[in-house]
Amino acid sequence: MAAPETLAGGKSLARHRVFLVLGTAFIVSTYLALVYWRPEGLDEASGTPAIAALAGNTVGAILLLAGVIHRLPLTTVVLIPSAIALNIVIGQIAALAGIPLYLDSVGTVLVAALAGPAAGIAAGVLSNVVWGLTLAPVAAAFAIVAALVGALAGLLARAGMFRHILLVPLGGALTGVCAALVAAPIAAFVFGGVTGGGATAVVAAFRSVGTSLLEATTLQGLLFDPLDKAISFTVVALIITALPLRLKQQFPFAARYISKPAT
Repeated sequence: MAAPETLAGGKSLARHRVFLVLGTAFIVSTYLALVYWRPEGLDEASGTPAIAALAGNTVGAILLLAGVIHRLPLTTVVLIPSAIALNIVIGQIAALAGIPLYLDSVGTVLVAALAGPAAGIAAGVLSNVVWGLTLAPVAAAFAIVAALVGALAGLLARAGMFRHILLVPLGGALTGVCAALVAAPIAAFVFGGVTGGGATAVVAAFRSVGTSLLEATTLQGLLFDPLDKAISFTVVALIITALPLRLKQQFPFAARYISKPAT
């Protein structure tokens, strides 16, 4: 007969897996609804589509966070607030500068590279929620995009990418393509393509030549997100290279997938 502690642990693990499944289901169904359900007046980013996008992505992001937060050791939990601050500060500077880049995922990628995909998801979600509640409400709707970036950065780190510096920009660019495809419907149907910074001007330029709102936000994302993430991943790779080995060894994930020599 299984011990009570074992049963309790199994139930806890099952509960967290349920959170992950439900969160993924919310996000995927919301995304598909935005892309394939195209009611009249959608370009105005008002009414049911906007509410559905905000609700679905917010609930999905919260459920994903609930599914991964239990995996994080204390060293990672302590690192996340600094990552959040880094994301917000750099992101705000980029937005105020009016450039069509976000540069708001450096902290997320750093956490993911040092502590793994689960930590990257947590850092990404929390960054966008905190940012949305404080300085830029638009950021909260893109919490799922931040979670995706954190997850992919962690998975690429697990594959050994950060031990091969020449592959880092390519990994960042591929992550940017994925992020652009997920973010485009949110930008189009929740905010009408008006998300601030230089991205709004690029969307307006595409719209002026006759593209639809979704096409304009998708083109804007595919044009600049790969560069944005390539820069962010490269910055993180340089930071990790400069970190003392003793500090990297404090993170079991980094000690296993980054600190050991490439084969």
